[in-house]
Amino acid sequence: MALSSDETIKREIIDHVGIAPFGYEARVFFEGSNDDQKLFEDGGLTFSHNGKSYGSNDCIYVKKEGNKDIPVLAIEGTDALNRGSSGNAQMQRLHHAYGAVLNGVVGVYYLKKGKHKIQEDLYGITYKMSKNLKTPYLVTDELDVIKNILMYMSSDISKMHEYINNYLESSYEKFMKKFNTRYKGSWKEFGKQRSTVIYDDKDYVVKYSSRMARDFTDGSRRGGHVALGELYLSKNYFLNKKIIYLWPRMYLTELNELCEKKKNDKEWNKIITDDQTVVATMDDLINLPNSLKEKLMKLREIDNLNKNPGKKLKVEAFGELNALLYSNEVTLSERVMNRISSFRDTNI
Repeated sequence: MALSSDETIKREIIDHVGIAPFGYEARVFFEGSNDDQKLFEDGGLTFSHNGKSYGSNDCIYVKKEGNKDIPVLAIEGTDALNRGSSGNAQMQRLHHAYGAVLNGVVGVYYLKKGKHKIQEDLYGITYKMSKNLKTPYLVTDELDVIKNILMYMSSDISKMHEYINNYLESSYEKFMKKFNTRYKGSWKEFGKQRSTVIYDDKDYVVKYSSRMARDFTDGSRRGGHVALGELYLSKNYFLNKKIIYLWPRMYLTELNELCEKKKNDKEWNKIITDDQTVVATMDDLINLPNSLKEKLMKLREIDNLNKNPGKKLKVEAFGELNALLYSNEVTLSERVMNRISSFRDTNI
């Protein structure tokens, strides 16, 4: 029987990095166990922060201090690069090791080499997270990076910091190269291409996405994982901004139904209860032209927006929406704006 992709990733980590490298021990659970879902302090591979539980990791290396396990490095892996994930789908597991980083533990998001390359935006966002949280979060397709960090961690902390800083800076250079070419060195252009309206005079950005209700109810779509990854990208790129997370293919009634159906879902709750984010829908768009509303309604009927005619219509409709929101010809509902106004000041 063939191994699952998750199992393959875990075994690759152990085979390459080791079960007990450089005096550390791997805490890992193979197929058939659900212990990874337990919190780290209860023997699992999951971290919580401010009462919110994050996704489980594939492996955590620990340092033994008597009978106590001290986490030093957490890894979440994925085979996304071999599974047709060339875009935002690569972010679907970003939040797993993020929970470790929030707790001061070095985090690594490992994407096994495949048909696609790692998106440069992932390098940029993990760099931003590392700087914002003062704890390293690295994205890589090389297991040697993990091995080297543990080696230096065990023998020379200053060299470990130097190695990690050099890696992060090199990663950020990859993002900046793309930023200066594809996005022309402009955050406004970045916003247009990354479905974000960035205002000069407002304390929030509007991040819009093609999410629909079934993306969150059909487990095969992993809509909650991707949506959460997109949100973390926006929160860390625009650290001092609040986020209006707009899903213009969804109705407000559908959002309310999802809030009830998904109330025990970890990814959903982290989106809905985020203290700087409010989710908006088509019904929250004020002064929406009928012609654009018709396009959004038609997009609701098309399942695959990565191929024409859906792809072409999405580019056209979302381009119009971006321009109208930026010019304030289309605004957001009182429900959304009152919620945004109630959030604390984001300047830190």
